[in-house]
Amino acid sequence: MKQPFLVFIILTTFISFGQEKEPKNYFRNPLNVPSVVAGTFGELRSNHFHAGIDLKTQGKEGLKVFATANGFISRIKVAQFGYGKTIYISHPNGYTTVYAHLSKYADKIEKYVKSIQYKKENYQTGNLFFKDGKFPVQKGDIIAYSGNTGSSGGPHLHYEIRNTKTEHILNPLIFGLYPEDTISPVFQSLMMYALAPHSRINNHHKSTIVSLKKIKEGHYTSDKIYASGTIGFGVRVFDRLNKALNKNGINSLEMLVNGKRVYYHHIEKFSFAESKFINLHIDYPYYKKYKRRYQKTFKENANKLSTYKDLTENGKIEIKKGLNYSIEIIAKDYNGNSSSIKIPIVGKHSNKLLHQPTDSTEFKIIAGNFHKFKKENITIAFPKNTFYKDLFLDFKVEKGVAKIHTPTLPLDKSFTLTFDVSNYSEEEKKQLYIANVEKPTYPMYQFTRKKDSSFFTTTKILGKYALRSDTLKPSVSLLHFKDKQWISRLNTLKVKISDKGSGIKDYRATIDGEWILMEYNHRKKTATYNFNDKKLSGSKHIFKIVVSDNVGNTNTLSATFYKKQLN
Repeated sequence: MKQPFLVFIILTTFISFGQEKEPKNYFRNPLNVPSVVAGTFGELRSNHFHAGIDLKTQGKEGLKVFATANGFISRIKVAQFGYGKTIYISHPNGYTTVYAHLSKYADKIEKYVKSIQYKKENYQTGNLFFKDGKFPVQKGDIIAYSGNTGSSGGPHLHYEIRNTKTEHILNPLIFGLYPEDTISPVFQSLMMYALAPHSRINNHHKSTIVSLKKIKEGHYTSDKIYASGTIGFGVRVFDRLNKALNKNGINSLEMLVNGKRVYYHHIEKFSFAESKFINLHIDYPYYKKYKRRYQKTFKENANKLSTYKDLTENGKIEIKKGLNYSIEIIAKDYNGNSSSIKIPIVGKHSNKLLHQPTDSTEFKIIAGNFHKFKKENITIAFPKNTFYKDLFLDFKVEKGVAKIHTPTLPLDKSFTLTFDVSNYSEEEKKQLYIANVEKPTYPMYQFTRKKDSSFFTTTKILGKYALRSDTLKPSVSLLHFKDKQWISRLNTLKVKISDKGSGIKDYRATIDGEWILMEYNHRKKTATYNFNDKKLSGSKHIFKIVVSDNVGNTNTLSATFYKKQLN
């Protein structure tokens, strides 16, 4: 009798271990201030889901950032955009924590990173990988200071927890970081979609914004809707946490039809590879037109997100004549605060005839095939499965502008756009670049690869493109000091850099002929050198900076300054 009981104990222990949740007390708060969240995990962002949480830093930079558990620094990266200055720490429990938009690193790490920057003579380091012996850390060690680097929109700390092996990103709140939250999500508006040719919504075949009535906190309803055929819904919804006014993302979205769940989206973890499917998760055409995101409560066939479950007919609802339907859409935040919309629908057949224009152009796209089309001097090439479904593509060239369908259509892959430039002189080619001219007054530079007779670029955005010429050199000016001035009391040397054409590509600064590290803030258009980096000999010094734009126009600024080394 003892042996079977022992087997039962072992088996039970094994099953319990296999089902164990993520550790709740393993990771500490990365800051020494109360956790106030400015951006939630999985929040809807441009072309991706937010891969972590944003923690407020009291509106300032320079707060101490701590290792949240024992481990070692496995990667460091300094980039002009994206995450800016970043640290990755690998932990023995199989997770990696990420700390981004930092202003600077802790002293030992900062010294090492600057040695690499000076060796490469480049602010951007690329990925620097380390083994466990280089920078070991203990829980609570200061590793950096909070900042606003990269593509950050204001001072904060971006914090992530990833599975080290798979690199799947998980919600840090799962691990026991609990910001105060007693506020229910807020529904802003409701969209109803006719999803088949025979579908009707209040006697029409088009997407319809449905008016909402707030009954009480967390409870909404709509007027009665008459419909038939296959329909779907989308919602604009946000969540707020205590002590912050930020409109954050929700944690889950659910839809019930007559009390039965037919749709559920719950974002607790995801991979970087699937994040692009956000453009199918939302009403992408509406977002591109009006900058407002509706989350669908139905799944597109091409959508490969792993965050859905309990789908019935992919969340699409078939409304039949003479039947009544009670639809409920429920949004929840991580703490379980919820809000719901109740939508009454009556199945009513419509006899109204629908006259839809025939969708036909000379450029038919079969999603699974490679396609290449040419008009005048412009060629477009689409790899297999660039498009999520078959369609007729609009493509024409007018006055040198390639009009490639519409930017409201999301793509899965980049396509190639090529301009024949054989009619231009060699001098003219030097100044030319490919630009997105959707907003003609503000052409956006596209990374342009140049061959003898053709220029090409790759992009995932459809729309208007043209060749543009940039003959103006960048602008460079001194900040806070003048040529031949004493600046002994200044800790930094700053210049203003800007460009009205193709944009800044590179800059190189020296003092007395030796390269110096200047950090470029693209929002303020300033480049800053810290005098603590190097000890200067003597008092008279020559500062020089050469700035180039994306087509090779350059501007050089030289200035003399006088500075005594202060102890």
